Amino acid sequence: MSSMAANTATTNIHTPISKKIWSNKYCYNAGCIKESGIEETWRRVACAIAKSEPEPSKSSFWTNRFLGILQNFRFLPGGRILAGAGTDKQVTLFNCFVMGRIDDSIGGIFDALRQGAITMQQGGGVGYDFSSLRPKGFPTQRVGATASGPVSFMRIWDTMCETLLSTGTRRGAMMATLRCDHPDIEDFIIAKQEAHALRHFNLSVLISDAFMQAVKNNQSWPLIFPLEQDQYNKTVCKVDAVKLWQKIIRATYDYAEPGVLFSDHINNNNNLYYREHISCTNPCGEIPLPPYGACDLGSINLTSFVSKPFTSSTSLDFDGLGNTVKVAVRFLDNVIDLSHYPLPEQKEQAQGSRRIGLGITGLADMLAMLGVRYGDPSSMKLATRIISTICHTAYRTSIDLARERGVFPYYEKDAFLESRFVQSLPTEIQEDIAKYGIRNSHLIAIAPTGTISLLANNISSGIEPVFDFIQRRRILQEDNSYLEHTLEDYAYRLWKQQYGDMKLPAYFVNSYQVTPEEHVDMQAALQPYVDNAISKTINIPHDYPYEKYRLLYEQAYNLGLKGFTAFRSNPVSKSILQSGTDLPVNKHCCNIEREAD
Repeated sequence: MSSMAANTATTNIHTPISKKIWSNKYCYNAGCIKESGIEETWRRVACAIAKSEPEPSKSSFWTNRFLGILQNFRFLPGGRILAGAGTDKQVTLFNCFVMGRIDDSIGGIFDALRQGAITMQQGGGVGYDFSSLRPKGFPTQRVGATASGPVSFMRIWDTMCETLLSTGTRRGAMMATLRCDHPDIEDFIIAKQEAHALRHFNLSVLISDAFMQAVKNNQSWPLIFPLEQDQYNKTVCKVDAVKLWQKIIRATYDYAEPGVLFSDHINNNNNLYYREHISCTNPCGEIPLPPYGACDLGSINLTSFVSKPFTSSTSLDFDGLGNTVKVAVRFLDNVIDLSHYPLPEQKEQAQGSRRIGLGITGLADMLAMLGVRYGDPSSMKLATRIISTICHTAYRTSIDLARERGVFPYYEKDAFLESRFVQSLPTEIQEDIAKYGIRNSHLIAIAPTGTISLLANNISSGIEPVFDFIQRRRILQEDNSYLEHTLEDYAYRLWKQQYGDMKLPAYFVNSYQVTPEEHVDMQAALQPYVDNAISKTINIPHDYPYEKYRLLYEQAYNLGLKGFTAFRSNPVSKSILQSGTDLPVNKHCCNIEREAD
């Protein structure tokens, strides 16, 4: 099958679930105006994004260029872009936001709640760091009462999200973080172990280098409050660092939550380290963000660049990949100027940093189409070559955009060039940044892409292995009911079209045939070329020993990962995806449905 034939197959195979996803989420329907197919959606989006071009005379040219990367699902913009660009809806084109610091007062808490509700109503998921709230039992001097603690207030957010869902708003997604030295950290760790508790939240513990050192040295660990560096930090108590670490890991082993964010890895490798401190991410973890920061996301569909799949002469079109990246960076930069912002603080932050998150999806299917087993050293080598090509092309494109349009407002030349990530780039890129500046503070993020990958005819999502070649999935409908679908993996379907019932080659593997260590190694192989972060779930067999599981977290830290999420299937933590006929009984943070796309 030629490259053109492979691309045509991607366009023409409209699976039932692809049509359903498009109809429910991305088809513009304004009564008398309704799009007839995905091609009209692509044209609407391309035209809208091209209108942000500073030279109106070039709008038609860029409409065609943008349309060219959207067609055949080569480039998959974030779901908010597909749904909102070029419509009359007052919605944001950003998938998610991290909200501002929560002031430790009733007024401050409910101001933060109000801002979150406004943001979610207009289409954005939200993330909050609850570490600023005083621990349970602390006195509130103004009213002579005692505090109920961060977890109690998180329940109010959860109710707010549920209420918005009941009004017909798109499903909510929220991230909550808490520092590992907050006195209520143990309550936070177990907060979702009660049935139906905080179902609209993902939880992550902020893990510092100091804490990991205390674990290594078997030391005590102080829990302190307040946490601000310019205030006197009161040690509330001391706990055994190893025992606290074990509680976190044991909770994830049994309940798949909380995840962990290695906060010093995040901040020490932040291109804007000189002006911001990050303590939260978007709900799926691929974008660590400062207060009021936003996710401007899009993914390159790697399956679209494979020619002659499943043959001895198969290859990947790196030239086509690079050309798509160039147009996609410009596309996402334009989104920043076109989007509506729920809050003025969000607009200021987005336009000040011009952060974008260009990533990849379909990695596992691409590997199978090329005859490479996911998890083998050759798969890591190829994935690294792909992501380094995307990263370096994106940075060069952003430099060109700076020459054309100017640098991002928060750019400070000397400080930016001293950032760790920038210093890891090829010398010629660093020299060009010094000479011309750069348009975007950050450029690369790998999102889970669950819904938009379904739209693209069920390609494998993000950098995850194929969950299974035939699977069942429940899809949330507009009326909050679920509809069950049986899905075939995209590469598996192509194989059957070419070879019928011939036995699958050994390079076809599902997520549980990839070892947990191979999962971690794949994430680690890509991390050096990702200036934002990577959303990745490490699938763990039910019978995987706890002691080996614990070592995965230490492996992740030692490899420099920014975050780590593991999912061990068990009766408590079930997945929205199922290989057989059993369907999940409850929602969970690691469900693909938790995405905000």
